[in-house]
Amino acid sequence: MPTPLEELFVKTKSENRAALIGYLPAGFPTQKDAKSIVKSMIDGGVDAIEIGYPYSDPVMDGAVIQAASEQAISNGAGAEEVFELLKMSVSYGAPSVVMSYWSPIEKYGSAKFASSISAAGGSGVITPDLTIEESNQWANETANMSINRIYVVAPSTVDDRLSKVTSQCSGFIYAASLMGVTGARSSVSINAKLLVDRIRKFSDTPIAVGLGVSTKEQAMEVAKYADGVIVGSAFIKIIQENGTGRSGLKKIKYLAASLAEGVRNGR
Repeated sequence: MPTPLEELFVKTKSENRAALIGYLPAGFPTQKDAKSIVKSMIDGGVDAIEIGYPYSDPVMDGAVIQAASEQAISNGAGAEEVFELLKMSVSYGAPSVVMSYWSPIEKYGSAKFASSISAAGGSGVITPDLTIEESNQWANETANMSINRIYVVAPSTVDDRLSKVTSQCSGFIYAASLMGVTGARSSVSINAKLLVDRIRKFSDTPIAVGLGVSTKEQAMEVAKYADGVIVGSAFIKIIQENGTGRSGLKKIKYLAASLAEGVRNGR
């Protein structure tokens, strides 16, 4: 049976558009606030939610997400908050996944982690620092729970490697559009389209582009060639600058609506 995430990409394909995926670390700036932020994202038009497991050494994340993760950790956010936010996000009707570095999953117990994702109604897990060579056990555990296993590929990934990694992905393939760390940028790297074009030679799995999208214009540009557009830092920055009162949440909803318009008008 397909996951809600897989069903979403069937739907967006039939509508000839990309899906909009919003990212937020669990427990940022507090768990109660995180729930309000996720709801505002969904109300604004975000199609799917990516919940970050706050981690102290996030090698792929830029300064904005690192600061958000540190704040969440200082508030005591961990596995319990991740699964609670995941369950809530799913209850609002958005297909939802968790992004986590491997260390917290291993510490929690990978079989138990996969089971908890499934129990919360989550569609899958993005593991940015897990290699396919170290994934045998994880592959079995995710298959047992019928959840998507999502790996990250970058412009530096050679074709032979690209073929192997993408064949192990389900739900979507996470294409990191830039060499380096995440963060809102003034323009999206040309590497994004080149990488998506290369992936298409090896896989029919939907491709979502992350790293750098922060405006409607950028979302529209990426939506021309990608199946999904992932936005994280731009949402987090709003909260860091405006707080989580009515004004901050209104700005979150407004940005979501603007980005949603972008992905719908990309083609």
